[in-house]
Amino acid sequence: MKAMIFAAGLGTRLRPLTDTIPKALLPVAGRPLIARVICKLVSAGYDDIVVNVHHFADMIEDYIRSEDDFGIRIRFSDEREMLLDTGGGILKARALLEGDGQFLVHNVDILSDADLGAFRESVPDNAVASLLVGRRRTSRYLLFDSGMRMTGWTNVSSGLVRSPYLPDGSAQEDSTGELSCGCPGKSERYAFSGIHILKDGIFPLLEDYSEKRKRAGISCPEKFSITDFYIDNCRTSVISGYSPASLEVIDVGKTASFSLAEDFIRRHQ
Repeated sequence: MKAMIFAAGLGTRLRPLTDTIPKALLPVAGRPLIARVICKLVSAGYDDIVVNVHHFADMIEDYIRSEDDFGIRIRFSDEREMLLDTGGGILKARALLEGDGQFLVHNVDILSDADLGAFRESVPDNAVASLLVGRRRTSRYLLFDSGMRMTGWTNVSSGLVRSPYLPDGSAQEDSTGELSCGCPGKSERYAFSGIHILKDGIFPLLEDYSEKRKRAGISCPEKFSITDFYIDNCRTSVISGYSPASLEVIDVGKTASFSLAEDFIRRHQ
């Protein structure tokens, strides 16, 4: 089974630590982040992993090779020339990811207690992507209807709501965080975990999205966020959400999270 790890980021929130080492190789409880993510994927049955690289790419490649590719097949999607963001990164790795019908994508700086096998089994047949989400507190949320189909995105700090169901991309939420203004029924907030499963059928849609950006005169149309793609396309394509009864997620993309991450590892070893 195929998976992709996003490991190309600059790690700006972790500076000065990432001035000399990529975020993927930062140790948490004595082990690099990328090793922890790879081992979690392997334990869930993933044996063909793509890692995208940009910042200190050689260091990441050398480390993985030094570990004998963790006993599985690991290949690299090279973004040394230009960092393509998450959506562009997935599209660039198309030739490496297609073939099994679907693949999992995992941020390198995310630790979780998610049951990836149960998540894999939950993906609806009609969804081009399924997102692992939960109820944790954050400032940015994805919006889903009662059937867990994505309807948009909101930043609760600024009050901004983006949704293809809304003519101008803005709306008022009620005190429960439900969105009405154009969406079918009500939509509730869920925090995205940085873990998602995409069907191979998403690639033509990503190609079209990049082409539309090009026709719109956007510079670097091939560089785009997968979240922006989900927001802009959730009305015409089924983007589903999967929210397990309990989910603990630690974002290790900022230094304040390291103590939380180490505590998480102690409790789940």
